Amino acid sequence: MMSSTAPPDMPAGDGDGDMETLPLASDYASVASTFDPLLSSAASPPSPTIAAAAAFPLSPSSSSSFVDPPSYADVAASSSSSPRSASASASASPRSAASDYALIAVSDPTPEAEPAATSLVPGSAPTYISYLVTSARRGDHRRHAVRRRFRDFVTLADRLAEAFRGHFVPPRPDKNTVESQVMQRDEFVAQRRAALERYLWRLAEHPAIGPSDELRVFLQAEGKMPLPSTTDVASRMLDGAARLPRQLLAGEEAVAAPQEVVQPAKGGRDLLRIFKELKQSVVSDWGGVRPPLVEEDKEFLDKKQKLQDWEQQLTSASQQAEALVKAQQDMGETMGALGLAFIKLTKFETEEAMYDSQRIRAADSKRIATAAVKASRACRDLNTQTVKYLDTLHEHLGIMLSVHTAFSDRASALLTVQTLMSDLASLQLRIEKLEAAASKIFGGDKSRLRKVEELRETIRATEDAKCCALREYERIKENNRSELNRLDREKKEDMLEMIKGYVTSQAAYAEKIVEGWETVAEETSGYARRSDNNIAW
Repeated sequence: MMSSTAPPDMPAGDGDGDMETLPLASDYASVASTFDPLLSSAASPPSPTIAAAAAFPLSPSSSSSFVDPPSYADVAASSSSSPRSASASASASPRSAASDYALIAVSDPTPEAEPAATSLVPGSAPTYISYLVTSARRGDHRRHAVRRRFRDFVTLADRLAEAFRGHFVPPRPDKNTVESQVMQRDEFVAQRRAALERYLWRLAEHPAIGPSDELRVFLQAEGKMPLPSTTDVASRMLDGAARLPRQLLAGEEAVAAPQEVVQPAKGGRDLLRIFKELKQSVVSDWGGVRPPLVEEDKEFLDKKQKLQDWEQQLTSASQQAEALVKAQQDMGETMGALGLAFIKLTKFETEEAMYDSQRIRAADSKRIATAAVKASRACRDLNTQTVKYLDTLHEHLGIMLSVHTAFSDRASALLTVQTLMSDLASLQLRIEKLEAAASKIFGGDKSRLRKVEELRETIRATEDAKCCALREYERIKENNRSELNRLDREKKEDMLEMIKGYVTSQAAYAEKIVEGWETVAEETSGYARRSDNNIAW
């Protein structure tokens, strides 16, 4: 994520009070009467007209501008609507307004001890952070508040991945174990809280996940997380390893059940299925054998290639956005340092002044310092706006992770269908060979005929599994199609909103900075007029 470190506000300086009470001459007529070799020429006194035009009055607003922040209320008001980069803006976004939820908030991070934690040292038991998740559905005045820990969010993400295969399920925040060790605890918890809240809003905005029971139960069911946590990979692999000998030797559950084929084989509970699909993948990719079913949706393949190209361009744009934020941050810090330097210069000129002209230069230095400090603050505020709008690039990079997962679901479902179709062909070939061998024996071979009946029963079970796998594949294809259309619409909306907001904020703050320097140029225009007059003389 892009981040901007705001430069420290420039202090007004110890001499600020002195600058408020500088005794300044009202015009150049009085200055001309005082000899100052650094400024005036005794041989060329200015005319009254030039002297009047070259007056350097200090307005009350300019004299107090060191402590008064620049007035950018009009800019802030015109650019307050932003992409979903914070929870407040997320809840006010058009997609959030169309969701089933009027409120989703994650707050009150609280450390809690592990329920079964035991420790020999008192007070050193393992702890975790729980968050208060508050939600309210539209049209329902009740608010639901439940306690959830990060592990519960992981369980929710796993359940959604299983239930919504083929959909672009928003990715959950990473665990970030390294950052939790490096960053300050409070800062890390605050960032995670905000990330979890944005994650829940993205789920609520999804047209399929928003109204789902999985999300509703997560947000409303009190007590311990009601969705059981998924078995870890190691346990699943051990279960699969224990079943494998029985599958190979005794033929136990040699055919995947229909309810199992709708889930990917990579879960690990059925190693035989994993090996079969791996073999099918190798034969198709490296063996040069055309599988019985291939991906023939040309429109999908074209969109998939375009999305890959889009991701590359998005990555490049995101990197340049990071560089822009860093450059604007450096510009703001440099401008602030310039303002501080002119504040010190003003103080020095004021304390060492012997002539009125030196005091006028001190006032001009103060004007430059004021403009520089205002420009520094403007750069800081502009950087905040830049991060807010260009963060859309990072959001869509995150969406691409969901896109790859959905496409992987599609490829996995296709591979399952291909494997089952290959199994059917292999079983049918075995039956033909057994029948041919049995026909050569007078009266038939009962053992071979019995094996044929067993294989036909296996074929019927495999056919049922293939039909279920094919329906799941078609369902995922339809989910991909609808999600691609939705992504295309949202991408256009988000990019247009980003460009409009970014350009508007850049123009508004550039105008403010220019206005500040134009004011300084107008107030110090006496130097230019006097220089032109000397040249003419």
